[in-house]
Amino acid sequence: MNLGKKKKLAMRTLHVGDGRIVFLQSRLEEIKDAITKQDIRDLYASGAILVKERKGRRKVEKNRSRSVGNVHKNVGKRKREYIIITRKLRKYLNHQVAAGEVAKESINSIRNKIRNKDFKNKSHIKEYLGGIKK
Repeated sequence: MNLGKKKKLAMRTLHVGDGRIVFLQSRLEEIKDAITKQDIRDLYASGAILVKERKGRRKVEKNRSRSVGNVHKNVGKRKREYIIITRKLRKYLNHQVAAGEVAKESINSIRNKIRNKDFKNKSHIKEYLGGIKK
């Protein structure tokens, strides 16, 4: 009797390789009738399907602690956040200039402050502009 498909189902269900799955010879008929992952789990719990231990050094878990040089920060995310806040603040500044709320002489210094991340958010720049209105 060919139980190759049952073995593949057991591999997917129990998350092990095919070399570690063992079917009990006395309960092959039950294994043959199993068609769902839950059936495989039940057979594993009852002992009809066995999983061999790992061999050799592979079963020794490696130390995965991160040292200083191995920590990779997500640069793309920080850059994306910078781009979003910068565009938002520049757009707000342009609206204020168009409305005549901000003097044209101070635009360059404010844009440099936006570029240097002096303002955390839009309310922060509103507070700053409230103090230097025309």
